Amino acid sequence: MRASDSAVSDAGQRGLTITRTFDAPREVVFAAWTDAKQAAQWWGPQGFTTISCEMDVCVGGAYRACMRSPEGTRHCRRGTYREIVPPERLVFTFAWEDAAGDLGHETLVTVTFADAGRGKTRLTLHQALFETESARDAHQGGWASCMERFAAYLAGAAADH
Repeated sequence: MRASDSAVSDAGQRGLTITRTFDAPREVVFAAWTDAKQAAQWWGPQGFTTISCEMDVCVGGAYRACMRSPEGTRHCRRGTYREIVPPERLVFTFAWEDAAGDLGHETLVTVTFADAGRGKTRLTLHQALFETESARDAHQGGWASCMERFAAYLAGAAADH
């Protein structure tokens, strides 16, 4: 169950902010963002399958994750961690990789994890600057779907304990 969720596009600024409250303590939510085995279970839009996920979660460390769409198309993204403040903040670069392994336009993603009381976490994700408003809007849909998967993952993880 969502306590709240919202997405805001910064009109003309080519930035995106998504805020959502999850029914899990922020240490659990932060760990799910920084552990490759956990991230592989939820990161990506609904219907996509993670086929590889490597994460060196330290300042200057790199990550690379590839997923397959329901149609079978491979999508890989990679970046570098810029800031890590457990369990409060995570900042990393984000760029899609083409079939030749070359990086596309790079954005910066900042994720904050705030204690929302009663074992809940308010997550705020900001990604900018996109090359175009249509690229921003496509990511808004992707992140919204990803957050649905993340909520389901956290609910399942809580049920396992």
